[in-house]
Amino acid sequence: MAAVVLAAALEGCAGPAGGAGQQGKTAAQEGAAAGAREDVTVVMGPSSEPEAGFDPAYGWGAGEHVHEPLIQSTLTVTTPDLNIGYDLATKMEVSEDGMAWTVAIRDDVFFTDGEKLTAKDVAFTYNMMRDTSLVHDFTMLEKAEAVDDFTVVFTMARPYSIWPYTMAVVGIVPEHGYGPDYGGHPVGSGRYVLKQWDKGQQVILEANPGYYGEKPKMKKVNILFMEEDGAFAAVRSGQVDLAYTAAPYAEEDIAGFELLAFESVDNRGFNLPAAPAGTAGEGGEFIGNDFTSDVRVRRAIHLAIDREAMIQHVLGGYGSPAYSVCDKMPWYNEAAEAPFDLEEAGRLLDEAGWLAGAGGIREKGGEKAAFSLLYPAGDSVRQALAADTANQLKKIGIDVKIEGVGWDTAYSRAQREPLMWGWGAHTPMELYNIYHTAPGKGYAKYSPYANPAVDRYMDDALACSDWEGSYELWKKAQWDGEEGITWQGDLPWIWLVNIDHLYWSRNGLKVAKQKLHPHGHGWSVVNNVDQWEWE
Repeated sequence: MAAVVLAAALEGCAGPAGGAGQQGKTAAQEGAAAGAREDVTVVMGPSSEPEAGFDPAYGWGAGEHVHEPLIQSTLTVTTPDLNIGYDLATKMEVSEDGMAWTVAIRDDVFFTDGEKLTAKDVAFTYNMMRDTSLVHDFTMLEKAEAVDDFTVVFTMARPYSIWPYTMAVVGIVPEHGYGPDYGGHPVGSGRYVLKQWDKGQQVILEANPGYYGEKPKMKKVNILFMEEDGAFAAVRSGQVDLAYTAAPYAEEDIAGFELLAFESVDNRGFNLPAAPAGTAGEGGEFIGNDFTSDVRVRRAIHLAIDREAMIQHVLGGYGSPAYSVCDKMPWYNEAAEAPFDLEEAGRLLDEAGWLAGAGGIREKGGEKAAFSLLYPAGDSVRQALAADTANQLKKIGIDVKIEGVGWDTAYSRAQREPLMWGWGAHTPMELYNIYHTAPGKGYAKYSPYANPAVDRYMDDALACSDWEGSYELWKKAQWDGEEGITWQGDLPWIWLVNIDHLYWSRNGLKVAKQKLHPHGHGWSVVNNVDQWEWE
């Protein structure tokens, strides 16, 4: 199946053709020989294709597609150090109470249909997103209003200091050109224009000749969607220029290609339900886990994981230790880091009353020190991480059974049993969404945990009028010296590794320096494709 999709997707593409027995050269190959290529063919995984198309209201720019959209412009961008820079915006101010953001925009921007982009388009986009988007959270926005042609005011329903991070992923659409079929025929003002979309196969982008910024060096970008084995076959046959891959393929030697490894905040870890079994949950169901509800057990598990060994065993060395969902971010608290310490882990279990038993598994009151660790069925990396976790925890006398489950039951079962998750985004809201008590609920959304002090720090961070100033409050939510979510505190989640994103890249292709990639092996790599070039 992969070969059929590959052949169909490559038909007409400008990337160099390969395959035994082919006669002559394509124009792209001859251009490459002359050093004149201005096109690139990139392979992403099937999940990177936006199901609803290139409409910001329905996922483009969020989730698996987190990036500054290529087809639309955004008000702000995240900088390489993950702070905030400007795209359409030229200036922004926030009121002292954090309830109003005033943003001035450029006056020299046109949509690709020739119409000028104004503050009315910005206001329309945000109000539409507030009312219709099922992907972005806009509950913090009361309204967006154009006060003149090039100034928009966002009135907030509640203070939201990290609003600039939201503005970095919301592509601006034209009020006059937006409708039900926008996702398949998007009109934008960004670096590229969508020229062709063959669903399930490929997307072709061409440089926007009217773009207001620096002109893209890559004039044409072909995006193919393939499973890992198909992507690898496409590289081996020389028919693509850059393709995602995974650690099992990384040791291969492919003539004409090199392996690129990009750092990420694409982390893997598992929740540890912090409430005891039998706790009443929402809707009358019972949640919690007696074994993991003891903080000493949670700390012992954290200290017993050799993350460096796990990176070698599971990821082939392509990753970094993870201690927090905020790793490497400006708001990361280094107090989250802890040494690998089997002796201390054993002492904590002894203190908790879990003593050595038959077969090396600890016991307490006739119960075994054991739990099930769930992972999404079909995800080989998470399965391998779960298996390695089980092997490591057996060394301190904890028996872990791993089980593959579907997402239809994973969310509810994670309220009672640990589940191997994947997270990572360029916003402190990742911390909030995982640890903050869900609005109107008794516990956090994804695993039973609640701490009023942690909630208060995050609420204060959102209410801060200075997003950079809020970083310290996000850090205190992690650990303030007495309370928090790190290993010294409540520790309701165990973080294991940040996965490097791996790509095969054709020799001579100069991929521009990458920002830390978020969760999802997708569009982040082409976030700056306009700056790529052929040497």
